[in-house]
Amino acid sequence: MPRLTEAEQKDFLSTPGILMRIACVRADGSPLVTPIWFIYHQDAICFTPRAQSEWFDCLKQDSRVALCIDEQNLPYRKVIVEGEAQLQHDLGEDDQWRDLYRQIAKRYVPPEAAEAYVQDTKDQERALYSLPLKNSTVKSWRMPTKGEPGNGIWHQRYYAPGTKFAD
Repeated sequence: MPRLTEAEQKDFLSTPGILMRIACVRADGSPLVTPIWFIYHQDAICFTPRAQSEWFDCLKQDSRVALCIDEQNLPYRKVIVEGEAQLQHDLGEDDQWRDLYRQIAKRYVPPEAAEAYVQDTKDQERALYSLPLKNSTVKSWRMPTKGEPGNGIWHQRYYAPGTKFAD
């Protein structure tokens, strides 16, 4: 599958309504995956757990994460990011970054509903994390577009030796 160009990746990560799945590790070593809202901001993926989120507890213990951002419709764009999440604002600092949270909410609900949501949940403290792309492992791909070869759309490692698209 073709990788997303830098422009395609920025466009995809800025597309409203696409959920992100965050994978982290619980204290007992078991995995946890949670679908969440995010925003692509200043060449980083930013996301925010509420104080009571299980995955927030996980990040406080181990900041390593894997993020999966994908779509179910053509062209099946996907971005996988692995790295160490950076705490930008801890609990109780919500007023310092509430405008960014408002922007996150507007990616998923209409502006008037987003504002109501932000106002209605002001008493739910949140932290703000970011995962800068430059310090992370980033993999991306999409289905071929018109004019690109449509055969062998998987990565070569998926084809068993001697099969049709292996070479």
